[in-house]
Order: sequence, then C-alpha cells, then structure tokens
Amino acid sequence: MSVAELVAKSKVVVFSWIHCPFCVRAKDILKPLVKDLQVYEVDTMPNGEDLREQIFKQYEHDTVPAIFINGKFIGGCSDLQALQKSGELSKLLA
Repeated sequence: MSVAELVAKSKVVVFSWIHCPFCVRAKDILKPLVKDLQVYEVDTMPNGEDLREQIFKQYEHDTVPAIFINGKFIGGCSDLQALQKSGELSKLLA
C-alpha cells in the first residue's frame, strides 16, 4: 500500500518508530485529541522502509514521525508542537 492510500484511511496518520522519543511525544499529544488516529510503526513493518522512502520523495521529510492531518502533511513532532502552541491544532482536528 502507498503512503497516499494509508493517509486517506484516517483523519490523522502518524508514521512512527516504536522507540523514537519524538514519535512517542507526538503520539502522546494526539491520542487524547483524536478518535480517528492511525499509527504505522514503520520500523516493524515489512514495507516500512519503502513507506519512509515515499515520504522522503513526496514531502522531502526524512525523519520520523511524519504526521498527516486530513490528508495534509504537517511535518514532524516540532511542527505538531508548534501547531498545538499556536492553537491551530485544535482547529485542524475540529
């Protein structure tokens, strides 16, 4: 399955690594706010490296987490935290 197909399935999608501290922080921010949250732990998926390569090629983002809200790529953990701090995150999730 492609990144685009996976992103289209849920309101919020996070491509993550299980033990990445930035991924853990992003998931901790999103879990209480979002019912329709799908997390893909790419470090445990057979096609995980392919998904990471797709994200890099399409969005020029080469780290995890890679976060999508409403089908739109918003970035990584620091981008998510900036949206939360500015109040924009709650608007995107509404």
